[in-house]
Amino acid sequence: MATPRVFIARHGETEWSLSGQHTSFTDLPLTPNGERRVSATGRAMVGKDRLIDPRHLLQVYISPRLRARRTFDLLVGEDKCGADRLVVDDRVQEWNYGDYEGLLTSQIRTLRKERGLDRDGKVWNIWHDGCENGESPEQITNRLDDIIAEIHDLQRTHQKSPRKDILIVAHGHILRAFAMRWVKKNINENPALLLEAGAIGVLSYEHNNIDEPAILLGGAFIVPDPNEDEEN
Repeated sequence: MATPRVFIARHGETEWSLSGQHTSFTDLPLTPNGERRVSATGRAMVGKDRLIDPRHLLQVYISPRLRARRTFDLLVGEDKCGADRLVVDDRVQEWNYGDYEGLLTSQIRTLRKERGLDRDGKVWNIWHDGCENGESPEQITNRLDDIIAEIHDLQRTHQKSPRKDILIVAHGHILRAFAMRWVKKNINENPALLLEAGAIGVLSYEHNNIDEPAILLGGAFIVPDPNEDEEN
């Protein structure tokens, strides 16, 4: 019996992800290159006998931002998954950057220095400092822990079902924080994790045990039983 998985997909390239500007509530579309790359990823990694088999998806969580919803459409699409399994969920929207929306990291650090927030050689780090008039690491932790508990309950209940995988389509910072909280690490530890625009990461469980969440550093594709019902 295959162990349940959670696929985390970052939205494709936008003008601001390309430039390095922090983007939370600004609703930017994907660039033409971003659309092409996500489409190529979908062809290579989504489908029967591929990394993500839509028949096995129990639920899909999508950020309400346009860039995330478009990424889902190009990557999987409602026709392959079914509308009844799609949830547009504020809990996976990007970290609210507050005053830092649209700024580069260098600009944020200059701004904080001007405001007297960073002293003694300290420089801004979102994992420790959060964002002025935006979200703190504690607020991010609380909303992620809520959805992670929900996912554990769903996968525990459906562990013996053909449909037990979860897909989350969201954003860079929130998904890196999600991976840290998945394995019960404090996000203040500054996760040295990368997730490129349009990329897919995989989380799962050790020993097929919902109480032992883990990051799947590398895994093989799951080849289904040839007698598997095509409708599952």
